[in-house]
Amino acid sequence: MRILVAGASGYLGRYVALEFKKRGHWIRVLVREKSLHKLKEIGPFLQPPIKDQVDDIFIGEVTDRVSLKGIMDGIDVVFSSVGITRQRDPVGIMEVDYGGNKNLLDLALEKGVRKFIFVSAFNAHLFGHLEIVRAREKFVEDLTSSGIDCAVVRPTGLFSDSSEFLRMALKGRAYLIGDGHNRVNPIHGADLAEVCADALESDLKEIPVGGPQVFTYREIAELAFRIIGKSPRITNIPPGLMRFIAGLIKPFNSKYHTLARFFTEAMTHDFVAPPRGKIRLEDYFRELLDFWEKKGV
Repeated sequence: MRILVAGASGYLGRYVALEFKKRGHWIRVLVREKSLHKLKEIGPFLQPPIKDQVDDIFIGEVTDRVSLKGIMDGIDVVFSSVGITRQRDPVGIMEVDYGGNKNLLDLALEKGVRKFIFVSAFNAHLFGHLEIVRAREKFVEDLTSSGIDCAVVRPTGLFSDSSEFLRMALKGRAYLIGDGHNRVNPIHGADLAEVCADALESDLKEIPVGGPQVFTYREIAELAFRIIGKSPRITNIPPGLMRFIAGLIKPFNSKYHTLARFFTEAMTHDFVAPPRGKIRLEDYFRELLDFWEKKGV
């Protein structure tokens, strides 16, 4: 197959590109010009360099359809994990998470692409009031009604997100929203990439997935402190207070407001899905800590 991987400069996208390549497919990746350098270096969450591993690099902006001219030429399958996470660009969530992916879908339909694999959120039906979820689910509605063969992969959370607990521990204190007793089974990017690649040959339209271990959020924080060899110092923030703070942010930065609300809701609900993979969070934390120390982060 000739596969387009959109979101290839991100945490998951790099692992997916490599997994498809390992399985013998021809890979084109979509990347913004300002993110091109990321493809040749190890990312801050240990995501691997892929510049020399893929077959074609297409430079374009998902929100600018003109810049995507020719991107679907010869493509059989589209994979997209495009979405706003940590980007500081002024562009909005609806514009990227919905509009950018919709541009890719429209172009795929025009060129007769055979399948579209998309990554959205687990338990999205509980969080439709949040813009970041609403934008992705609006696209899922368009995708599933478009007539193209498709699969929606729904991970509980990524190890790259859990790494924030390690970063907080290194600063001396971890903050939990709520009592920290809600559960999650986050998954490593490499393990999730295998699930995404399996979706190519699967008839499943919805694929909820988590990692091999279930933790409470407090247990993840305690694990982070154990990895760095310090006693846990954990502060619990009432969810209501966090929502209030997020509301104060909204007039100044609606994107950060939405992300703050999303993580507030995530940490006060259980996110446990069918387990896949074998990489343990403890091993990832140890490897990441060693990498950060060598980089002087």
